Amino acid sequence: MRRTVLLLISAALSVVLLSGGSGTTFREAQAITAKPNFVFILADDMRKDDLTYMPKTRSLLEDKGITFSNAYVSNPLCCPSRATIMRGQYAHNTGVWDNVNGTDGGWQGYRSNNGNNENDNIATRLHKAGYRTALIGKYLNEYANTTYKPPGWDKWFATFALTFDYFNYDVNDNGTIRHFGTSDSAYLTDVLRRQTRSFIDTSVAQGKPFFAYVTPIAPHNPANAAPRDLHTYDGEKVTRLDSFNEADVSEKPPWIKSLPILTRAQIADIDKRHENRVETLQALDDLVEGVANKLQRSGQLSNTYVVFTSDNGYHLGEHRIPKAKGRPYEEDIHVPLLVRGPGVAAGSSTDELVLNTDYFPTFTELAGIPTPSYVDGRSLLPVLTGTATKQRSAILLEAHQTKQGGETPAYSGIRTASGSKYIEYEGGVRELYDLVADPYELTNNYDSAPRPDALEERLQALKSCAGVTCRQAEDGQ
Repeated sequence: MRRTVLLLISAALSVVLLSGGSGTTFREAQAITAKPNFVFILADDMRKDDLTYMPKTRSLLEDKGITFSNAYVSNPLCCPSRATIMRGQYAHNTGVWDNVNGTDGGWQGYRSNNGNNENDNIATRLHKAGYRTALIGKYLNEYANTTYKPPGWDKWFATFALTFDYFNYDVNDNGTIRHFGTSDSAYLTDVLRRQTRSFIDTSVAQGKPFFAYVTPIAPHNPANAAPRDLHTYDGEKVTRLDSFNEADVSEKPPWIKSLPILTRAQIADIDKRHENRVETLQALDDLVEGVANKLQRSGQLSNTYVVFTSDNGYHLGEHRIPKAKGRPYEEDIHVPLLVRGPGVAAGSSTDELVLNTDYFPTFTELAGIPTPSYVDGRSLLPVLTGTATKQRSAILLEAHQTKQGGETPAYSGIRTASGSKYIEYEGGVRELYDLVADPYELTNNYDSAPRPDALEERLQALKSCAGVTCRQAEDGQ
């Protein structure tokens, strides 16, 4: 598949050279023959439908790249999702299940599993292959108050993740703790934009390919907008999906049944939270634009894969849940994903079922380096180039007990490309949905439909899979 991309790149280069290209165009043609760069931008708690509020990002990435309509995360919590991105593995293989430091959660949980996940991940692999690497923004939950810098990173500009502050925060800047105050210029998303642009400049000056892992906290609570963006969406209300303030929850699990109908005050609070969230996305939209402009001016845009996605979605009143994540419902697991880069057709789209396990193997294949056997995901290169015949037919959903917005037991589930979703909760509760007929998961069919034996069997295989057996189980083999 990489050969397909290289042929496309070679053809583009020939066209430019034959046309007598010069200046930036010629420089970009030269750059396109080198190893590609990667800028991976990860929003925090951003819902798929939040992209509506990011016109610059949609113009630069959606219109100039590919839109994934079925991009998912397996465990919709910040730290487990980020561990999956770094390792290309499901949570049952990373060993990271929670946001709180411990043997199975937070930064410490990430370090304590697999002989220390920090020693072998996408950053260390790319670094060994000659890439300059940068972490710019949030790393993992409860990474804080330390000058420690993990291996594999050339630039380390990590915000401390005990609280989520857009102003008045500390950063580990390559081993030195720096404080940023309350001035307009200290607004976190803008600082990250400047740091990313500086990293690109330095990498280009050194003549090295680069991997920038850019992780702002927007639109995570408290969702404080940049001063220039305050009031840009005054009065904006969250979309009332059919699942919003769900009227009949009689077929739902007990922890949903126990939730009362949302009050007017609660709905007003949800709308205000939504307004604040989308206002924080305006600076993130500026970050994407600023990075794209820097890549253009440095002659690297045509040789860089820019990926934009989120670590998980977020509930805003759906199924009576005022604010939360961590559940297997579509609001939490379905995320935005846009990709622009060499060989990616502008304005294209795909409904292939993709997962956050897939970024690692995609980057290694594009970089021309081996993908380690422990990776559960698969490369998206065939999808990016329009040559995919089949990506996967199902994904695993899994999480330990969460108290996000009300206690939910541990669960494992399967979500298929054809629209079936089956969930098993610890304690015996089950849910079964037909997402084609019921996209908002209003009717739990588990007690009324035939037993989902085939889904149960596939789920058992997925729950214990590792590496190639995950891909086999996802394909129903």
